[in-house]
Amino acid sequence: MELGIGMFGDLAFDPQTRKPENAGKKLLEILEEIKLADEVGLDVFGLGEHHRPDYAISSPEIVLAAAAGITKNIKLTSTVTVLSSAEPVKVYQDFSTIDLISSGRAEIGVGRGSFIESFPLFGYDLKDYDKLFEEKLDLLLNINNNEVVNWKGTLRAPVNNQTIYPRAGNNGKLPIWIAVGGTPQSVVRAAKLGLPLMVAIIGGMPIQFQQLMDYYKQEWVRYEHDPKQLQLGIHSHTFVSNDSAVADGYYFNYAAQINRIGRERGWGPYSKEQYNGGRSKEGALFIGDPNEVADKILYMHELFGITRFIAHMDVGAPSHEQMMKSVELFGTKVAPIVRKALGKQGL
Repeated sequence: MELGIGMFGDLAFDPQTRKPENAGKKLLEILEEIKLADEVGLDVFGLGEHHRPDYAISSPEIVLAAAAGITKNIKLTSTVTVLSSAEPVKVYQDFSTIDLISSGRAEIGVGRGSFIESFPLFGYDLKDYDKLFEEKLDLLLNINNNEVVNWKGTLRAPVNNQTIYPRAGNNGKLPIWIAVGGTPQSVVRAAKLGLPLMVAIIGGMPIQFQQLMDYYKQEWVRYEHDPKQLQLGIHSHTFVSNDSAVADGYYFNYAAQINRIGRERGWGPYSKEQYNGGRSKEGALFIGDPNEVADKILYMHELFGITRFIAHMDVGAPSHEQMMKSVELFGTKVAPIVRKALGKQGL
């Protein structure tokens, strides 16, 4: 199982001015954190796209390109690229460029996004929400699989006998993951296309997703894909500390960010009871000391047979010092525990 870290570039708000911290400073800190993740032997690092004042990253591919030059082994992916409001030709070009800079370490994670700011920003109509993703994914896969592209849709001009440059290193092909929030339709799409599936589990109890995971596996086989090629991952909020006071205190960072989003969506205030429940074995928060976090990841493997776990670490903008320590512990303590346990099981 691959182990990695994901970030959105959460920006802390100054309680006095109510303004977010400096995005430039945050981006430089993220690059240090990616470099450390590579140094401690993690498998993958992902960055998500947002167009809001509380996130620093609107162009994951730009930051990943910068990371490509300061890392050696770690895979670099988006978690996610909001493909519905992106241009597939440019998405492929950007990530194929990262692939060439990094000597074959680029991947793309695509999804419809949980926020809608990018649609009016780039001139798209929300009524086309589903159709946009469907068509643009079809074009991206066409570009990825064919050197000469011929494609026609209904929401974009056709592509006639065009070659998209530069081509990625592996015969022009990049790994493309479908990221979903948990709808059966999204799962079926990924299975039908034979694409890896990344499921965001950020609330409730992970066991509630078991039926969905089984459905993906069932549909994968029904569409006659090789079961040995199936890749399934989860992306969950994570924070690692050997100091219980730090893990307990992280509640204030976490609640502040959840409540900011919750006010927009009509959620009630996030409570300490919810936080503690999420940290329990059955909860969706991977927050605690290395043994606690490793045990929960192994539990996810037992439940779902996942091949990748992405620890989303910067929710609520912990300090750079705390983030560096969390990354270090995830790579030097959590990962070895998980790998040793799975190695003993022959998995």
